[in-house]
Amino acid sequence: MSRRYDSRTTIFSPEGRLYQVEYAMEAIGNAGSAIGILSKDGVVLVGEKKVTSKLLQTSTSTEKMYKIDDHLACAVAGIMSDANILINTARIQAQRYTFSYQEPMPVEQLVQSLCDTKQGYTQFGGLRPFGVSFLFAGWDKNYGFQLYMSDPSGNYAGWKAGAIGANNQAAQSMLKQDYKDEITREEAVQLALKVLSKTMDSTSLTSEKLELAEVFLSPSGNVKYQVCSPDALSKLLVKFGLTQPAAETS
Repeated sequence: MSRRYDSRTTIFSPEGRLYQVEYAMEAIGNAGSAIGILSKDGVVLVGEKKVTSKLLQTSTSTEKMYKIDDHLACAVAGIMSDANILINTARIQAQRYTFSYQEPMPVEQLVQSLCDTKQGYTQFGGLRPFGVSFLFAGWDKNYGFQLYMSDPSGNYAGWKAGAIGANNQAAQSMLKQDYKDEITREEAVQLALKVLSKTMDSTSLTSEKLELAEVFLSPSGNVKYQVCSPDALSKLLVKFGLTQPAAETS
């Protein structure tokens, strides 16, 4: 039945479904997972790097985490080229707002404006939806720390903990069980790594397969976005008992 209605993004099927948008969400289900957790003193983002071949040169910059503005970052799952277009759009909007009003753009306003762009690609002919989902982590003076999740349809919502990408349903149910309202940033890191270790396809968890970023307030009161180095990430994995310490060569 779907075959008659899935050639256009703009046509509803008799059951009220937009098949092309659903297919875009399906594409994200094959991408590396990303998990975001809101804590009382920050937001934690953890992403799984899919290493498709051992011949690939490992990237020195982050693959899953992107800084949009000083107070806002995001984790992505899906088609990276699509993500780059949207991230550049978001960065320009954030800078325009700061230039006009001399203050950082409120987190939800920036997320909503980006989702409006995504929604446009589901409503006009000759376009395809962006095959990417985002987890946005940020802080503003209105609502403090915030975590938002958005999908190719242009929908977004605020979450306390969320997962996108492969095995996101399993990760979401684990987060639902283990999340506590007054969780600290360190506990959030531990929970995110634990959930990712159980939902990732690969058997062993190593710093080469992961990326960890945090948004928090520095002692001076400024918002800080920090990406965890591979060495620090390896130490965290050993500390939380998620991997064995590397044997020292004599």
